[in-house]
Amino acid sequence: MRAETRHQLKQDAFSRVTIGAAEKTAHWSVAHRSTLAIAAVAVVVIVAAVAGGWYYLSAQDEKASLEMLQAVRTLEAQLRPAETPAQPDVPSFTSAKERSEAAKKQFQAIVDKYPHTRTADMARYFLGVTSATAGDNVAAESSFKAVASTGNKELASVARLALAALHGNTNRTKDAVALYQDLINHPTASVSKATAQLQLAELYQTSNQPLDAKRIYEQIKKDNPGPEAVQIATQKLTELK
Repeated sequence: MRAETRHQLKQDAFSRVTIGAAEKTAHWSVAHRSTLAIAAVAVVVIVAAVAGGWYYLSAQDEKASLEMLQAVRTLEAQLRPAETPAQPDVPSFTSAKERSEAAKKQFQAIVDKYPHTRTADMARYFLGVTSATAGDNVAAESSFKAVASTGNKELASVARLALAALHGNTNRTKDAVALYQDLINHPTASVSKATAQLQLAELYQTSNQPLDAKRIYEQIKKDNPGPEAVQIATQKLTELK
């Protein structure tokens, strides 16, 4: 098999597994299914944008990427009833918390062993997600801020979106609004203006600020030719009536 083909297969496998894990772990950051879809799309785009280059940067990054595959597979592992024994060679866990903690250790190992790789930056993002899932908001904030300060603007914008959601979930509404507004003013391929607007409107809606939420939903309908964001905004406006 040609080297280029092997690289492509590894890249494709990495993208599929990481995207699946990202979609699952995005659940902690959103309150409703409509915005969950938008948050998942943001992570999918960033993975697709940066994964391709990881295998060609250095030997260290390639090793880190292979370990990243294992970590996200752990995050995707099936859950089984507590009384059911584990099957040989088939990773499984008895609770989402147990699974998340196991994956967290693997992500941390990647950061510790390969701290200056791009893969480590993605691992830090997942550390933030798993920390938030476990209720460790301090650790989650630290991880998201670290990723948000990287030179990769696509990955940084996803981390800022997650950080804004974390602030919103911990009653730091002012900080969350500031981050969402900045993302709206500086959209990227991974976090579009509509994505940030929907998240901000959702925050206003859950914070008992219906007029502000309505204003943003109406702006989304006015500015977006695509059906997805408009459909969500229309549904949310109906809920506000």
